[in-house]
Amino acid sequence: MKLIIQIPCLNEEATLPGTIADLPRQVEGFDRVELLVVDDGSTDRTVAVARELGVEHIVRLTNNKGLAAAFQAGLDASLKLGADVIVNTDADNQYSGADVAKLVAPIAAGRADMVVGDRRVQDIDHFSRPKKLLQRVGSWVVRRISHTEVSDTTSGFRAYNREAALQLIVVDNFTYTLESLIQAGKMLVAVDQVPISTNPKTRESRLFGSTGSYVRRNALAILRVYARYEPLKVFVTAAALVGALAVAAWTPFLLDWILNGDSTGHIQSLILGAVLFIAAVQLFALGVLGDLLAGQRVISQKMFERVRRMELALGVEPSHYEKGDRTEDDPPPLASRPSEAEPAERVGA
Repeated sequence: MKLIIQIPCLNEEATLPGTIADLPRQVEGFDRVELLVVDDGSTDRTVAVARELGVEHIVRLTNNKGLAAAFQAGLDASLKLGADVIVNTDADNQYSGADVAKLVAPIAAGRADMVVGDRRVQDIDHFSRPKKLLQRVGSWVVRRISHTEVSDTTSGFRAYNREAALQLIVVDNFTYTLESLIQAGKMLVAVDQVPISTNPKTRESRLFGSTGSYVRRNALAILRVYARYEPLKVFVTAAALVGALAVAAWTPFLLDWILNGDSTGHIQSLILGAVLFIAAVQLFALGVLGDLLAGQRVISQKMFERVRRMELALGVEPSHYEKGDRTEDDPPPLASRPSEAEPAERVGA
């Protein structure tokens, strides 16, 4: 059994040594534990530091693509490198490396396909009150959508077995935590959670400049994910609300007509009600279309999973992959060199 711990990084030369030193190199139930650093377009010595610290694998993205893209690239590389279980952790050493064994235990025991580390956010001192409130509300919404019981849905300290990782695809360009959990719930992946501890804060979050930004962006992310996976519920609910407003706008006209027999007034109310009713019908239609598109998304996801399995069977190299012990003078990795069966001119065409 091979365990790969992936660490998405962006300019983490200062924090990476502490993170790697905190991670275990032996875990019960696994023959090998290897580290994978995903460099998301760093401009400092992150990659050089990773090599100096003995990291076995490096995925170096050509430019900064965002945390979700780095997570997905690491997941793809870990599968192609033969990982049976993949753990994702943060480069700022937020999560305690000693809890890796606790995180993978339910998977090793065959009780779960995916495990999320519960930070017990309400007990973290440096989290502000609005942030804790949003965490609680957001986690409740995600639990409702995903039909899971995960308490800390934004925790990035997670473990996946091979089958769960093969099915996972993140399309959101901002966060992977919410979408991947909802996908797991929709795919009936067995999801578990374990309590974990956190290390002292090493730096400010780079995802959010302020608490207000955190609240705004996470709230929008939750709304987008909810609309993406439950479009019929979202748009039908919106249509019902707008339809109720249309009825409220028509009420003065209807009351005057029924009680007094006067149907000549309230032109503004009639026009407003008509506009709102048309909007309600359009929202309902969008919900039906969204539901049809959601079905297509499921088909596309299954096709992506099959393509992944085919790539693994064919031994396709990970994209942007470099061995950790590769020096600057070594030739580029195989995935970036022209195939021997295909002329170099055609590759550049």
